[in-house]
This record gives sequence, structure tokens and C-alpha cells, in this order.
Amino acid sequence: MTSTAPVLSSLPFGSAGRAEASPRGAAPGVLAGKLTEHFRADADRPGADAEGLTAGVRECLVLALHVLSAPEPQDAARLSELVGRAAEWAREGIDLDTVLRTYYEAVRRGFEQVAGEQRCGPAELMDGTEQTLRLLETVTVATSSAYLDEHRHAARHHQTAAQTLVTALLSGHGREALARRTGISVAAAYQVVVLSVPPHPGERDSRLNTEGVARRKLRRLQSALAPVLGSRALSLLSVDGGTILVPIEEPVPLTGGLAMTTETLDVLSAAASVPLTATVVTGATEDIPELAEQARELLELVRALGRPPGLYRMADVAVEYQMTRPGPAREHLAAVLAPLSPHPELVDTLRTFLDTGLDRRGTAQRLGIHPNSVSHRQRRIERLTGIDVSHPDGISRASLALLAYDLAVVCPADGARR
Repeated sequence: MTSTAPVLSSLPFGSAGRAEASPRGAAPGVLAGKLTEHFRADADRPGADAEGLTAGVRECLVLALHVLSAPEPQDAARLSELVGRAAEWAREGIDLDTVLRTYYEAVRRGFEQVAGEQRCGPAELMDGTEQTLRLLETVTVATSSAYLDEHRHAARHHQTAAQTLVTALLSGHGREALARRTGISVAAAYQVVVLSVPPHPGERDSRLNTEGVARRKLRRLQSALAPVLGSRALSLLSVDGGTILVPIEEPVPLTGGLAMTTETLDVLSAAASVPLTATVVTGATEDIPELAEQARELLELVRALGRPPGLYRMADVAVEYQMTRPGPAREHLAAVLAPLSPHPELVDTLRTFLDTGLDRRGTAQRLGIHPNSVSHRQRRIERLTGIDVSHPDGISRASLALLAYDLAVVCPADGARR
């Protein structure tokens, strides 16, 4: 893939203020022609490796010198060839720093030799130095632009292949064939992470391009994945969230292991500039479809219960998760508080009393009532439900009953949220 790299405007070598020839040595602008002859002679000399990097660099220097010395209609084609040659080196795997060092070394040696042969004075050296800097700028910008284009192309290709593989892993079909075709290795086990990404404040600002704000949020998040989770982590994300598959490495890497942790999620939240919520489950690769469904259920539960942003595992909401499974135990516990349904103030009092650690005064302060009113409501709760929150057994029963009561609202047995 080639593209037109930005270069300096083509101006004749030699500044207007130094256009006259010096009485001692070469005239300004002569060095450009001599450099062109020098690089062409080196590239064409017997035994030169026409396919090697050094020979290619000299040919590109000749092209650049032609473009800079006098504007011509074929300059665009010459610049395109210059960029195309750099793109070929990038595809061959030659490092950018190697190419640039070869350019700089060739120009340095050529300038020293030509300037010495021409016996240049100070004015000619100054003019020649300016010409050389413009030459280096042209080839550097063209080469860097070509390498950047190739990097972007490769990144897009890898991202597309990775997303296709994630889709196959989540569906449980065709992962072996896709892994072979994409060249992406599949681990034996993964952390399956389901992520919720809230809107950035800028997405609610009518003065801004809200879609652009959302896209930038997503790009920042995607860019942060590889540094914190490793290059083998696979993701399928949108501006609202998605799924990340983190390979379980055996043996553990020297870095201490790349995994989704609370600290990792904090880094990703900082990159996205929004507080993220994630659930994670771990298992064998062939179980990824079931694991992803379980992680999604956990995330829905965490959000339904109003939990704060953060990382949640099954152990963090095991009781709540189990209570979401329809069954007689859940129905029985939820029915315990059914008599309080006509009296929402009693449900609020029970919830607040448990949240404040059985602090009667703290409950009264949060509800804006007198402490004696809290005691009066507690007696009504006990009379209607049979739960005495002054005893440990009653506290435990009240906590489980309240959880079942809440889950009956957010996760009803018939699947329809009330």
C-alpha cells in the first residue's frame, strides 16, 4: 500500500540571497548536482547490490534530489515511488530506525566527500548544509509516512481478524479454522470479561459532537488493552461495552501474569475517562459461550442491584446470584416481606436499619424521622412479618428476605421486570 507523503515545497536549491557564485570554490547549488552524481555512481558501480537497502536508499536520494532541485511535472510520480519503496521495506520487516540511519549515513558520507572534492568555502558549505537538511527532511517525512500507513493497515487487519476470532469463540463454532487462518493462537483457558462502559460526560453535551466523543472514548479504551492485558487479549467492544477474552498463561509470565484485576480495571477506567463495571469468570476455551452468558448474567445482576462501578466475580455476588434462580426457597423468603408491600415506609425503614448497622439514631437521621418512630416501625414490621431484628437470627432472616424481595422486583420468576 502506498500513499503520497507530505514533503517540502519544491524550491530551487540555493537561496536567493546567496545566488551568486563564490570566487573561491564551487557555486551555490553545485553540491546538489554533485550529490546526485555521487549517489547514482554508488548505486550503479560494478558489484553493487541493487536489491540491498543501501542501494535502494541511494536511488531514493537521487529521486529526492531531482524533486528538490527543479520542479517538474513528473515530481508526483517520483515522490510516489519514494513512498512506495519505503512501504516495501516496511512490509519486508526492515525497522524504520534502520532505514533512517542508512539514509543519514549515506547523506553524511556523500556530503563529506563532495564538499571536500569541491573545496567549498563557508558560503558554499552553508548553502550545501541547507540543501542537505531539506533533502533529509523530504526522505524522512516520506519514509515515516509510509511506515505509519503500513502500521495502520496491519493494525486494522489484525483488529478485524481478532474480532472475527472472538465472535467464533463466543459462538463455539469454527474457532480452530479461524485461528489457523488469522495466525492468532488460541489459549487453553481464558478469563471471560463482560464490560459495561457508561457514557462520557461529553456524550450528554449538546454543544459537542457526541458521536465523536463516544468514538474517542472507545479508541482510548482499546489502545489501553494491550499494555495492561497483553497483546494476546481479544476484545469485541462498542461504545457501551462488550466482551474481553484474556488468555490464562501457563507458566505465569515474568511480569506477574496478565489478567483482569481491580487494578487493571482502574487503569482502563482512567484511559476511557469513565468508571467501568466488569464481571469476570474463568474457564476452558471450549466453555467460553457458557462462561460469557454467566458473566452477562452477573453484570445484569450487579447493575440491577445498583452496585457501584468496579470488578465483580461470582464470589462477590454468589448469594445474590443464587437467589436469582427461581425456586421455592426464593419465593418463600420473598413472601416473608409481602405483608409490607402496602407500607413502603416500613420496607425503607428495614432496609435503612440494616444498612446503618442496626443504628436506630442513624436510621432516623437518614429517614428524617424521630428515633422513637424507628422503634415504632420496627414493632410494626415484627407484627406483620414475624421478624425480630433485635436478635441475630432475625437479622439474618431479614437480610435474606429483603434480598429475595428486591430480586423478585428486578429478576421476577416470569422474566419480566416489574
